[in-house]
Amino acid sequence: MSYNIVAKYIKDINFKVPNAKSYFMIEKNIKNYKINFDIKSRKIKDDILEIDTDLKLVSQVSNENEIKVSVLFSTLINFKKIITDKKELEKIILVDVPTTIYPDIRNILVFLFEKSGFKQISIDRSVDFKSLYEKNN
Repeated sequence: MSYNIVAKYIKDINFKVPNAKSYFMIEKNIKNYKINFDIKSRKIKDDILEIDTDLKLVSQVSNENEIKVSVLFSTLINFKKIITDKKELEKIILVDVPTTIYPDIRNILVFLFEKSGFKQISIDRSVDFKSLYEKNN
């Protein structure tokens, strides 16, 4: 591996249930939501990169009872050597790091739902970031 993860932290969380009706409809309507990822990176130093992985639950059916759920998770990586190959760097940012940290993000999401009283919320245990990357290229 050409890098080390030196820090991981929650940068922002949004868990908004707008009203009681929305609360009571979550378990019924959760099937209408899909997970959406937005991954961005920025250089901190020549050998340090910050990667922000923003997971959002997005409703496929618009209604007044929509919940708003997102977790913005930041990862700092330190390169062991300078990487000049753009494809290799892109793969680290869009596949390797998200694959490594997804269990942390999932645990946060599960915790939020469980502490809000929902034990039956099913969230995929893994995401194939490599397939997503290949599909988008």
